[in-house]
Amino acid sequence: MAACRGKSMLTRQAWRLFQRNFSQTTPVAAQLTVRDALNAAIDEEIKRDPSVFLMGEEVAHYDGAYKVSKNLWKKHGDGRIIDTPITEMGFAGLAVGAAMAGLRPICEFMTFNFSMQAIDQVINSAAKTYYMSSGMVPVPIVFRGPNGSAVGVAAQHSQCFAAWYGHCPGLKVISPWSAEDCKGLLKSAIRDPNPVVFLENEVMYGVPFEMSEEAMSENFLLPIGKAKIERAGNHITLVAHSRLVGICLDAAKELAGIGVECEVINMRTIRPMDEETIVKSVMKTNHLVTVEGGWPQFGVGAEICARIIEGPSFNYLDAPILRVTGADVPMPYAKTLEDSANPQAGNIIRSVKKSLNIK
Repeated sequence: MAACRGKSMLTRQAWRLFQRNFSQTTPVAAQLTVRDALNAAIDEEIKRDPSVFLMGEEVAHYDGAYKVSKNLWKKHGDGRIIDTPITEMGFAGLAVGAAMAGLRPICEFMTFNFSMQAIDQVINSAAKTYYMSSGMVPVPIVFRGPNGSAVGVAAQHSQCFAAWYGHCPGLKVISPWSAEDCKGLLKSAIRDPNPVVFLENEVMYGVPFEMSEEAMSENFLLPIGKAKIERAGNHITLVAHSRLVGICLDAAKELAGIGVECEVINMRTIRPMDEETIVKSVMKTNHLVTVEGGWPQFGVGAEICARIIEGPSFNYLDAPILRVTGADVPMPYAKTLEDSANPQAGNIIRSVKKSLNIK
C-alpha cells in the first residue's frame, strides 16, 4: 500500500510539473466574438473619455438589437447609453449636433440600410462641415451598425454601403473582419476627430477569433487606413473586406492543395485606402482578384482596379485584374437565390484559376 501511495504521489507531482511547464511555454490564446470585441471597445472608451456616449434604437434597456451593447446601460446609465425613437434622421441629427458641440457620440443604425433615412445628416452635416467651416467645427462622430448581406432578410436589408460612403470626402470608412479588427479599429474611430462610418457585418457578430494579450488590452488600437496581410503568398493577390476576407482564406486554403499560394489582404479601411500594401503585393504576385459583397458597378473592386491600372504596378500584371462581387440584382429572399447572389469560395477559386490560366 505504501509503495502504491508513494507512486501515486510521484505521478501527481510529475503531472503538476508538466502542467506548470506547459502553461509557461504554450499560453492559451483568449477567444472573443466580434460582438464582444465591439462591446469591449465601446465600454473601454466610455470609461476612458466622459465625452463618449452611445445612442440608437434599443441600445440601452434591450441591450441592442444584436446585443452589441449588452450590459452597457447597466454599467453606465441613461446619460451614456441612450435609447432613441425610431427616427434615423432625427437621432442622427442630434448625434451630429452633439459632436459639433464637443462630445463624441457613437450613433448606431440598427442596419446601415436604415442609414438611408439619415444620409443627409451623414453626408451634408457630418462629412462636409469641417471643410465648410474652414476647420473651425470638427465633427468627431462614429456611425456604426451591420452592413452588407445578412441571411433571409431580402433586398431592403441586405446591401453593402462601403462604396457609397467610401465615395464621399470628409468621411473615414472602416469595414472590419475579425474581432481584433473590430476592437482596435472601433477604439481608433471613437478617438478620431473626423466622422467615421464603421461597417460591421451581422453574420460575423457571433464568430469567435483568437485574441492576443495585446489585443485584449484596454490600450490596444489599430491604425485607420492600414490593411493587413492575413495570408502570405506569391502566386496571386486576393483583396477583400469584411466577411469576404474569411471566404478568401477558405478559397486560399483549398487552392494551396493544388500548389497555388494566394496572398490574402484584409483591407480593414475603405477610405482612406491602403493602396501601398495592395501595390506591393501585386508587384510580387503579378496577379490580382478583388472580392466584395457589394454590386459590381462603381464598387470597391472597381476603385482598386483603377488605382492599379493608373499606377506603377500596372506593368507588373501578367493577366487582367478580375473582380468577384455580389450579383447585380437586389438581394433575393429565397435561400438558393441568396446564395447565388453572394460571392462564394467557388467563385473566387474559378477566378484565380482563370487569372493563372489553370484548367
